[in-house]
Amino acid sequence: MASQTEGRLSLALQAYNNGDFRSLRAAAIAYDVPPRTLERRHQGILPQSETRLKSSKLTVAKEELLLQRILHQAAQGFPPQQAIVQESANLILKSRQLDNPQQVGKNWTRNFINRHPQIKSIYNRKFDYQRACCDDLKTIRAWFQLVQDTVSEYGVTEADIYNFDETGFQMGVISTSKVVTSSERRGRPRTIQPGNREWVTVI
Repeated sequence: MASQTEGRLSLALQAYNNGDFRSLRAAAIAYDVPPRTLERRHQGILPQSETRLKSSKLTVAKEELLLQRILHQAAQGFPPQQAIVQESANLILKSRQLDNPQQVGKNWTRNFINRHPQIKSIYNRKFDYQRACCDDLKTIRAWFQLVQDTVSEYGVTEADIYNFDETGFQMGVISTSKVVTSSERRGRPRTIQPGNREWVTVI
C-alpha cells in the first residue's frame, strides 16, 4: 500500500541521515523502496497525496464534509451551483483562518469535482415547488383513476379524447444553470424552486 511504502521511505531517509548507510541507494535496498523515490524525498519533494492536500487548501475531512453536503442537497432537489460550492469552500477556509482568510482559486471547484467521482457537474432543469409536491406515485395513480372513471361515467369515446402538452417559464429566471449533483443521477437533475415566483404555462 502507498502508506506502507511512504513509511519505509521515511525510515530509510532517517537511517541515511543518521549515518547508518553510506548512500541513499544502499538505504533504499535495505528498506525495499525505489531508490529514485527516496532521492526525491531527500530533496524535499513531497508525495503526491500531500501535494494534493496542499494545493486543495481544504483538509480531507473538510472536503468530505462539503461533499456530503452537496449530495444531501442534491437528494433534496436543491443541487448547488458551482459558484455556491466555491463560496462554501471559502467560508470553510474563513472559519479556519479568521486573521488572514484565504480563498480557493478559480479552478478549485472543477478540480474538486474531478477529485470526487461521486459528483458531477451538469445542467439542471427547473421544477416548480407545487409540481414537486405532486410528484408522488400514489397521487399520479389517483389522477389516472379519476380520468378513467370520468371516461366510463360519461361514455367518452377515444375519438373525443385529445392530448396536449405544456411547458412552464419561471418569471425572473432566464435559463438553466450548471449544478453539482450525484454521479449516479440519470438525466438532467431537477432543481426545485421555492414556490414564491410566478410561473407562466404555455399549452
